Amino acid sequence: MIVRCASPKTLQLAWDMARAQELPVCIHSTGRDWRGRSLKDNSVVLDLSAMNAIKIDVDALEVSIEGGVTTSQLNNFLRDYDLVTVIGNEGSVGMAGFLMGGGYGPLMMRYGLGCDNLIAADILLPNGEKVFCDDNHEPQLFWAIRGGGGNFGVLVSARLRLYAPPALYSGSVVFPWKDAAAALECYEQAMHCASEALFGSVAMVVGPAGKPILVVSLIWTAGLEQGIRAFEDLAAVGDPINAKAGLINPTDVLALTDGKLPAGRGYEVGTGWFDRLSTSTISTLIAAFDARSSDLSSIIIHHCHGVATAVAPNATAFGMRKPHFTALIYGSWLPDSGDGKVHSAWVNTLNAALSTTALPGGYANLLPDGAEEQIAHAYGENGIQLAQLKRRFDPSGVLAAIPLPK
Repeated sequence: MIVRCASPKTLQLAWDMARAQELPVCIHSTGRDWRGRSLKDNSVVLDLSAMNAIKIDVDALEVSIEGGVTTSQLNNFLRDYDLVTVIGNEGSVGMAGFLMGGGYGPLMMRYGLGCDNLIAADILLPNGEKVFCDDNHEPQLFWAIRGGGGNFGVLVSARLRLYAPPALYSGSVVFPWKDAAAALECYEQAMHCASEALFGSVAMVVGPAGKPILVVSLIWTAGLEQGIRAFEDLAAVGDPINAKAGLINPTDVLALTDGKLPAGRGYEVGTGWFDRLSTSTISTLIAAFDARSSDLSSIIIHHCHGVATAVAPNATAFGMRKPHFTALIYGSWLPDSGDGKVHSAWVNTLNAALSTTALPGGYANLLPDGAEEQIAHAYGENGIQLAQLKRRFDPSGVLAAIPLPK
């Protein structure tokens, strides 16, 4: 049974009905969970996608959103006000899962992770009680939902910080595959000495000509001259196919990657954290992409530093607060190309190969339930407290979101 919840009131009614009849429940916000945890057989599915109201307080630089709002909906809404908040890299991702999972995004180096910009939230607990939480009200719950995922309750609404940044300087350099190693080395060096004004990411993809390419994208939020110099240094590597940079509106920057992971495909995802992109790691990545099982697959790398890593590891449930690279391995295929086993095997083989140089753990929002070794380290020392809070707020295990340590 699917119940389309158009408001917090209908969500409450549907939840109470399902729990009164002791029916299993799962929460479907935008359906972007690649493991399908938002849809389960023989369950009451509470669909929050129609709960997409947004209200802004320009004077306070705050915005309130309901639990079904997507990143693109919020970004498009804020465009009219020339304001931004920290959102993710794909427009169809739900803000609820993004915020509660931690929240990497292009502005994190300047303003912190998504969860760091959560001011307050209304949460529907598994027992049916709706509670307000912030630093002073239900502080343990507020701590847990900032990085521990939707394991403790349903995000009914949230209040977020807003910012009025200047126009950004953004650029990308497209490299032929022969220059991939040199470009990755240049990127790695740039990220290790980067200020909080610089965000950089890498994409290994198959280009329009059907050949693999490497794209390095950089965003500067301050210091135009510094940004131009860094871009010129990058563009001087090898023989770029294309290099383009310029001033851009912040909301346009946040929309650049919309649609890169379209619905309707099969997906397998792997992820890992790295202190450095060593020569060995770079070689492993390049060799693996050469051996990809699908031309729709990709490998994305970004670096987390600046304000996002200036927060104490125990300040929120998201415990990875030292500068690090995150590698995201997306195995992707069309539904009519088989059952996906060969593509899943490609992702899992690469993930295993990278584990020899990776840091313990990984971005929990993208870890599968069976990755017990990574899950055990994904939250650092916060894992013990998260397990305790799970038993307190959801003793019957009604909600199953991103994996928690056992």
